[in-house]
Amino acid sequence: MKIAIFGTTYDKKYNKLLETIIQTLNKNAVEMVFEQFFFSFVKQNSDICLDNITKQYAQDIDADIAISFGGDGTFLATAKLLLEKNILILGINAGHLGFLADVPEKEIETVLSEIIDGKYKIERRAMLRIELSDKKYGVFRALNEVALLRQDTASMIEIDMTIEGEDVTSYKSDGLIISTPTGSTAYSLSLGGPIISPKSENFLIVPLAPHSLTVRPLVIPDNCQIELKVYSRSGNYQVAIDGQSINLPDSTTVKIEKSDYMVQCIQPLNHTFFKTIRDKLKWGV
Repeated sequence: MKIAIFGTTYDKKYNKLLETIIQTLNKNAVEMVFEQFFFSFVKQNSDICLDNITKQYAQDIDADIAISFGGDGTFLATAKLLLEKNILILGINAGHLGFLADVPEKEIETVLSEIIDGKYKIERRAMLRIELSDKKYGVFRALNEVALLRQDTASMIEIDMTIEGEDVTSYKSDGLIISTPTGSTAYSLSLGGPIISPKSENFLIVPLAPHSLTVRPLVIPDNCQIELKVYSRSGNYQVAIDGQSINLPDSTTVKIEKSDYMVQCIQPLNHTFFKTIRDKLKWGV
């Protein structure tokens, strides 16, 4: 078995956690490779010995499993890097809340040993495909959400939305989020959107600070195509795709549909979506 380790930054306070991962993999004779940039972060910010560890750039990595070492933002970045490689991803929590990176430090040795023995589940997570009318930007994909936000103005923007070619409504708000079930525990959750099981075949549409009290979050089937047209006093707006932002003129329209790509997440056998929700949101405490 070959396991690759990814991360977007590193802090020496996680030395014990990373050393436990390295030792567990070595003990089980697992071939290990560090993504090049994460290797450099660890080398610069810790005294962990990496002398015998292979490093490669993400595009050159071919592995059975990828470990995302960090929080949910790191998991999103890892998924993006591995989009076309069909590599299973395990999220190990070295960040904050961690709905995607949900393996805590106390479970590391047990979980890794079970995974090496083939004892795990695979969850396939749907992604969004985002296409802008200005073709120079190409096509984007998002595991969590795409957000249309006001830019260069304190005024609301207006967003016309059609679903499957039908005019649905015109939102007057600070913005609008289109989310996957995975993203329902991210930006959408902070806006009062519902939590959706990742096995649900739905998209979630959530306005930001809408002007009308009758405007509420909307759940639709994920086989629908959504088109959005923005009107802004500044003539500009912002699109944020899993947190990565682009500033656009309001002449640019946005088309959103389900992507052909899916992210394959590893889940330990004793982990479930509802257990993660209970633990992270402290339900029942």
